[in-house]
Amino acid sequence: MSKINTITSIINITSAPIGRLLISFMFLMSGLNKVGNYSNTSGWMEAMGVSGSLLPLVIIFEIFAAVAVIVGWKTKIAAFLLAGFCILSGLIFHSDFSNQIEMIMFMKNIAIAGGFLILVVNGAGNYSLDNRKK
Repeated sequence: MSKINTITSIINITSAPIGRLLISFMFLMSGLNKVGNYSNTSGWMEAMGVSGSLLPLVIIFEIFAAVAVIVGWKTKIAAFLLAGFCILSGLIFHSDFSNQIEMIMFMKNIAIAGGFLILVVNGAGNYSLDNRKK
């Protein structure tokens, strides 16, 4: 086997698990960060017109959905829900399009949602609980 075939094979084998980790890690860290900054996050949500009482649900969702995608368990469902979460949170928290930073944050959310929708279509790929050998 040539070096190019070996490298291509390694890329094909590792791309899915690395991609799942990269796209989901920010939600895992965000959920954990919200636990440590609970009152500040709750206050920011309230200032944006969203009830702070939803924060525990957001934390649980972000952490568990991220872990599900990272390990490849129920990936299509978790990715679909995270895509919706990205779009919804972008519309709620980053819809001031007169502010360039907010526009960039909104587009980031849309781009991440697109990545999750690719997972919805293609599934978890290699090294996932969804595709474990029985």
